[in-house]
Amino acid sequence: MAPGNSHAEGPTPADIINQDLSNYLLIICGAVSAAVIAWKSVDLITKYARTVVGANNDRQHYFARPSPNAASIKKHVLYAPVLSKRHNREIQLSSAINVGTLPTRFQLLFLTAYFITNVIFCVIDIPYAESYSEVAGMVRNRSGIMAVINMIPLFILAGRNNPLIPLLGISFDTYNLIHRWFGRIVALEAITHTVAHWARGGWLPSIQGTFQNPSFIWGFTATCAFTVLCIQAWSPLRHAFYEFFKLLHIALAALSIVGLWFHLSLLKNSYIRYLYPIMALWALDRAGRALRLFWFNIGRSRTRTVVEALPGNACRVTMTLARPWNFRPGQHAYLYMPGISLWQSHPFSVAWHEGADDTNSDRLVSHVQDRAVMQKSQISFVIRARTGFTDSLYQKVAGSSAGKMEPVCFVEGPYGAKHALDSYGTVVLFAGGVGVTHQVPYVRDLVAGFRDGVVATRRVLLVWTIQSPEHLEWIRPWMTEILAMEKRRDVLRIMLFVSKPRSSKEIHSPSSTVQMFPGRPNAETLLAMEQEQQVGAMAVSVCGPGALSDEVRLAVRRRQTRSNIDFIEEAFSW
Repeated sequence: MAPGNSHAEGPTPADIINQDLSNYLLIICGAVSAAVIAWKSVDLITKYARTVVGANNDRQHYFARPSPNAASIKKHVLYAPVLSKRHNREIQLSSAINVGTLPTRFQLLFLTAYFITNVIFCVIDIPYAESYSEVAGMVRNRSGIMAVINMIPLFILAGRNNPLIPLLGISFDTYNLIHRWFGRIVALEAITHTVAHWARGGWLPSIQGTFQNPSFIWGFTATCAFTVLCIQAWSPLRHAFYEFFKLLHIALAALSIVGLWFHLSLLKNSYIRYLYPIMALWALDRAGRALRLFWFNIGRSRTRTVVEALPGNACRVTMTLARPWNFRPGQHAYLYMPGISLWQSHPFSVAWHEGADDTNSDRLVSHVQDRAVMQKSQISFVIRARTGFTDSLYQKVAGSSAGKMEPVCFVEGPYGAKHALDSYGTVVLFAGGVGVTHQVPYVRDLVAGFRDGVVATRRVLLVWTIQSPEHLEWIRPWMTEILAMEKRRDVLRIMLFVSKPRSSKEIHSPSSTVQMFPGRPNAETLLAMEQEQQVGAMAVSVCGPGALSDEVRLAVRRRQTRSNIDFIEEAFSW
């Protein structure tokens, strides 16, 4: 089961074609990445120019005008679900069985084009007029080569420290989707490779021979690892046994590389050279994660963590890091709590960041330099109890005598590409439940930027949907600080929607800029109101349940032709 063998007399015409096709596939991946980087670069330059012009300009009429071509592309391709509306809302066969989400049309177009390209590359330029055995041998070699080549982008997308993520501006949700589909392509090509080998030499003799040749045993092991990886990553299994899924996923990925390494080395196959970058990528990512863990958690003292129970089955995690953290809105981090989940790390949006003095240090602050060294970062998360790790954490802290505990906890991050919102004259932030933690840092950043005159933003609207008023406690200390900021009333409005109020007395608006309503927001109506008074370009961001995200996405698409409006969705699908 070898993806092509080395020939002492030199490469055959089939080997040359296989090498050319493998190069073409790598070129296609590189060209797509370069095109997206160029697109993002132009977008960043445009936004920078818009920020510079709009920072001292309250009108910004030019930037509010929609481009018919851009509006059409955003409405029908970039922001459009495969069908009419559903994208981020999970498809559930029952309350316990979740089969995942649907991609956008742009994601589907890319994945379909890449899948078809791989099919074509596996079957093109094969002389089908030759004998059955010869054709099967060529399909075997070709599919094996394509599987090895596709492992390079597969493992790039598997890493948290992948440099393409900030360069391409790929969201956590999108690169997870692409990673899963690249994995399926590799698995299908590995299975094709194995089946073609069995067909080439006769089914029964070839299958028997597989377990008599060390190289074939290792190759079959790699194929089995790829296949099980594909099966166990299926959404119902992944969601039902997530903790076990992560451990098994890593173990099977390692097994696939080991199996493929011995398979190719025993055959003295030249394509083993492609395993070097794959192993290097994995090793560098793991080393990068370890360095991040060490740098931010180990210093003159280790990271200190306080977890406190909140109403609504949630808890607030506040960490004083060992070293300063250069935080930006929109970032997330992974938390390790060995006392709750020994091996696992879990991603959460950073809800708040501020400096904190190392009050436990024994050093005396003798001058400014000493104080700068002792300055640390304090970051906070709000975690709502669901299942697994989050439920175990909440139950443990809620069951403590003081409703608070100080567990051993380490943070890995920050991760996430920042969406620059400071170039938009109008910003509308939708949040559902704990999704508000993603939006709060943007609110503070934009209000501070407006106060200092360094952003184009003139209107900020935060629309937060909660089930009960008690959920306001999740972010109360941070919102109190934001509401006290200078010039806040000139730029920020907050609309709170309580979907399940216990009585009408719970619904009361503190002021004209902070209003509370029963029920759920109508995204279409709210955006229509904002467009009537829109200043400059408008950004609409959403973070929350899939149903809310899909409603906001639909409203943005419907209003594309009325003004310049961009849509940003933050999702942590897994």
